[in-house]
Amino acid sequence: MHPALIRPIPIWQAPTGSIAGPELCTAVSTVGGMGAMGLTWTPPATAAEAVREVCSRTTEPFLVNFALAFEPIALQSVLDAGAPIVSFSWGQPGRLIDTVHKAGALVGVAVGSSQGASIAVQDGADFLIAQGLEAGGHVQSTTPLNVLLPDVLEVAGTVPVVAAGGIAMGSQVATILRTGALGVMMGTRFVATLESRAHAEYRDLLVSANAADTVLTGCFDVGWPQAPHRVLRNSTFKNWEASGYTTGAARPGNSDVIATTQAGAGILRYEDTAPMVGMHGNIEAMCCYAGQGVGGIQSIISAADVVERLWNETQAALLGQSD
Repeated sequence: MHPALIRPIPIWQAPTGSIAGPELCTAVSTVGGMGAMGLTWTPPATAAEAVREVCSRTTEPFLVNFALAFEPIALQSVLDAGAPIVSFSWGQPGRLIDTVHKAGALVGVAVGSSQGASIAVQDGADFLIAQGLEAGGHVQSTTPLNVLLPDVLEVAGTVPVVAAGGIAMGSQVATILRTGALGVMMGTRFVATLESRAHAEYRDLLVSANAADTVLTGCFDVGWPQAPHRVLRNSTFKNWEASGYTTGAARPGNSDVIATTQAGAGILRYEDTAPMVGMHGNIEAMCCYAGQGVGGIQSIISAADVVERLWNETQAALLGQSD
C-alpha cells in the first residue's frame, strides 16, 4: 500500500462536484483526513488552478475525481498541475489508469459491485471505493454498504478499500474499520460545513433532515439522464411523485426556471445542479443531494471540527468494543 493512502485519520471527504472546492479539500487533508474535489465538468485551466491552489496550501495528499459518464477533459491538466491521487467513478477507467500512473499519481476506482471491483483490481487500481446505495448524490450501486463491503474486500485482496454510503457518525466509522477497510468516505457530512460551497439554505435543510427525508430517484435528470441519485424529498420531488412520475413535458413545472446562478444563468426545475453559494431563487426546490447519514448532522461547523469530532467518536467506539 502506498504511504499516501495511509492517513492519520482514516476519514475521506467525497468529491461532491463543484461544492467541494480547494477550501474544503485543503481543510480536510490538513487536519489528517483525505480531502477531495470533483472536477468532471470543470474546464482544464480552472481544474489545474484548483489543484495548484491546494498544493500551495498543504503538502498533504488529496484526490480529484472524474465521473466517466462524461469525458475527463481536465485529466491531463490536473496531472500536469501535480494532482497526487485521481479517482474515477461511473465507469471503469481502463487505460486511463496507465495515464495516471505515468504521471506519478495514484488511482482509485469507485465500484458498486464485486464484479466492478474485480475489473478495477485487474486493471491496476491502487485502491477501491465501495459505494453503497445509501450514498447521497449520483449513486452507481444497487446494494447496501453492509452487503457490498465484505464482497469488495474479498475481491480486493491486498488492494485497500474505502467504504462510502450513508456514513455520518463515529460508531459507523468504527464498525467499518473493524471489517478491514482502509477508511470511510463521507459526502453529505462535508457538504454541511463552513468551507463547503453549498448554499446556506441547502446546508440548513441538511441539518433539519433525517434518513427518511431522502430518496433514491431519477427525478433530477436534466444534465445527467439515467443516473440514479439520492436527494432530499423536496417540493419538486413530491409534486412529481404525486403526478405519477410523469416524464418529459408532462412533469409538473417541467420548463420552470426556479433559480439563477451567480452569473445569471437559469436553472431548470429538474436540473441536476446542486444549490451553491451565489445562487438565487427557490433553493429548496432544487436538486439537494443527501445521503442516508444526513440525520447525523446536527450543526454547520468547520471541516476540521467534523474530522476531529468523528475521529474522537470513532476511537471511543473502538475502545468500547475492546472492553
